[in-house]
Amino acid sequence: MLEGGELDYLTGDYLAELTMLILGKDRMKDPEAGYAKTFLRQLQDGLALAREKGVKVVANAGGLNPAGLAARIRELAQEQGIDVQVAHVEGDDLLPRAAELGLSDVGGGSLLTANAYLGAFGIAAALDAGADVVVTGRVTDASVVMGPAIHAHGWGRDDLDALAGALVAGHVIECGTQATGGNFSGFRDLDTWRPLGFPVAEVDADGSSVITKHASTGTTETGGAVTVDTVTAQLLYEVQGPAYLNPDVVAHLDTLALTQEGPDRVRISGVRGTPPPATTKVCLNLLGGFRNGVDLLLTGLDIEAKAAWVRREVEAALQDDPPDELVWTLDRTDVYDPPTQASATSYLRCAAKSSRPEPVGRAFSDAFVNVALASYPGFTLTAPPGRGTPYGVYRPAYVPQSEVPHVVVHADGRREDVAPPATTADVAVEPADVTAAPDLGASQPRPLGELVHARSGDKGGDANVGLWIPADHPRRADAVAWLVGIVNAGWVQGMLPEAADLDVDVHPLPNLGGVNVVVHGLLGEGVSSSTRLDPQAKAVGEWLRARVTAVPTRLLEGRRP
Repeated sequence: MLEGGELDYLTGDYLAELTMLILGKDRMKDPEAGYAKTFLRQLQDGLALAREKGVKVVANAGGLNPAGLAARIRELAQEQGIDVQVAHVEGDDLLPRAAELGLSDVGGGSLLTANAYLGAFGIAAALDAGADVVVTGRVTDASVVMGPAIHAHGWGRDDLDALAGALVAGHVIECGTQATGGNFSGFRDLDTWRPLGFPVAEVDADGSSVITKHASTGTTETGGAVTVDTVTAQLLYEVQGPAYLNPDVVAHLDTLALTQEGPDRVRISGVRGTPPPATTKVCLNLLGGFRNGVDLLLTGLDIEAKAAWVRREVEAALQDDPPDELVWTLDRTDVYDPPTQASATSYLRCAAKSSRPEPVGRAFSDAFVNVALASYPGFTLTAPPGRGTPYGVYRPAYVPQSEVPHVVVHADGRREDVAPPATTADVAVEPADVTAAPDLGASQPRPLGELVHARSGDKGGDANVGLWIPADHPRRADAVAWLVGIVNAGWVQGMLPEAADLDVDVHPLPNLGGVNVVVHGLLGEGVSSSTRLDPQAKAVGEWLRARVTAVPTRLLEGRRP
């Protein structure tokens, strides 16, 4: 991006709930660790060029140790003879105060990390003081974009619409090429022969923005595209309703408008903002215990009986010291009269969890190896069983913003406290209007994805799915009305049988051409502890698109099958 075109700020979001768990494990081994080493390696190549071009760098790669990362950047700059002002933002790490803030009641004695989500005004303060590089701990993903915008335009706490617009822009570009075609269900219409270009947000003084990308990396043209659909995909990604909460502002996603202004240029406008909540979210990672898993291949006839046989054998072998939890999952991927061995094969997965390492260690692995020649015909393991490993459990908590330190440590060592927002408000969750799908005439059973785009992901133990009608659909207004009319909790539970007994929320977003769906508890206690094949729900949207439903024939006319 430094070589590809004009930039004022280069931002990076390095943290996720799972990342914080990984960094927590790193810090247990080495108290000097806890930051994203990848960022430091990238700066080795790019810091000199960033300074030459006057590009400031803002990233949350500090993780659990922003001060340590800032010190390493200064060492790197000194080694390369680069004059650079490095500041960092801290205060998010609440682990030392877990008992005082009641977080231990949520996490128990096994808390590994406890980090509050900070806002963007600390980053802005660091830039105001002349920092060239700002690294932070756990700020919100969009804060690394909002902070430069606040600094550049001089916004205050009361500039709510502008802040909300920058929040939306930050949300769109936070996952890099997911805004330019990465993980996009309409990828067949994009240039995927070249590496996807990374997105750029041009943020105006009123908070509106244009999402674009550089035409090249400086040496080769970039692939992908920026369209209303690629931007919509990211807007609907990992949100939990129309009100998008942030420590600085609440952005209302049902107020914004998207406009294709030209090739690879999409304008986001009209975002309304309201005061932020008085509390901020805290990401808690707990040591949940130990886990292990084995995958088996079952081929040919009698798949169910074969699975039952090996299950009986393994459970009998483990009965003297069984794991706390044993989860068996049989995926019937075999077909009738299979032309290949792969199409004759199904997968049986066994996942084990325990509070102690022994039940999921050698004893668990031996239970499978020892029956290999005394079990079902064609017994096959996809890989040798491994040793049990620790796993984490994610839980959210909330604390008053006034209780969370927000501190900027400037390049000269001066410490500056950032006050929390003076005006806050409760966010009312309005029930969605229930509208009936319009009568569009005859229907036919078709895969949903022949008409609808999707993007999905995780929020703790919940799965989020965004569904929307492509922007170029010739009857888009009718198609959006149909989609908003049919998608409700019962429809989702019917289309996704694994969600049949779970709570489902549906939030219509007709201004974006679709709906946001939240399936509560599909991922159990979060990514690290989930026993699902897709523990981050990244492919749930594609599963839903492959499901067959009744689609009005007139909406399919002219669409590619």
